Amino acid sequence: MKIIIADDHSVIREGLAALLSFQPDMEVVATAANGEEARVLVEKHQPDIILLDIDMSPGESGLLTAERIHKECPGTKIIMMTMHDDREYLLYTIQNGASGYTLKNAPEGELLEAVRTVNNGGIHLSKEMVPHLVKGFIGKHHEDDDYLKLREREIEVLTLIAKGYGNKEIADKLFISVKTVETHKINLMTKLNLKTRPELVEYALKKRLL
Repeated sequence: MKIIIADDHSVIREGLAALLSFQPDMEVVATAANGEEARVLVEKHQPDIILLDIDMSPGESGLLTAERIHKECPGTKIIMMTMHDDREYLLYTIQNGASGYTLKNAPEGELLEAVRTVNNGGIHLSKEMVPHLVKGFIGKHHEDDDYLKLREREIEVLTLIAKGYGNKEIADKLFISVKTVETHKINLMTKLNLKTRPELVEYALKKRLL
């Protein structure tokens, strides 16, 4: 099977490439350091599987990259790699086309099992994530007071931030200025009592805005 590895840490890319290339049924055809590069390489090589890090920087997030690859190259199966033992990341990626979700600190054998399971048409989740998946799909979503304070435009900006778009891209999509985008972001952080962009992304995931 042909595999691409996308991670912004060179040590992780090289380590995974060495592990997988040693397997007789696996071939690492390319590695990528960011989401944009990953999408180009997937289109070029049409791999069976891409191992995709959620937290890549700079550029678009692995969440957005996974969504785009699923739409543009549906023949490539996606396994998300992350340090996040987080229900919201799991639910979003599975709902948007990922076939696997594995923690980076998982044993090597689990990663190899994940690749083979997904290649054979199955779904693989790190065992730590299974309870999150169950709770996520049977739980009910409730609005909170802070969310009700948001205006429609602020929700649009929040959704695009969570999808990994930068200020200029958001401005172009909404036909507003970059300065206006920044103002909306400041207002979002103030109303939601959040301080960083990753916190905005996490909030949007929890609110199922994607």
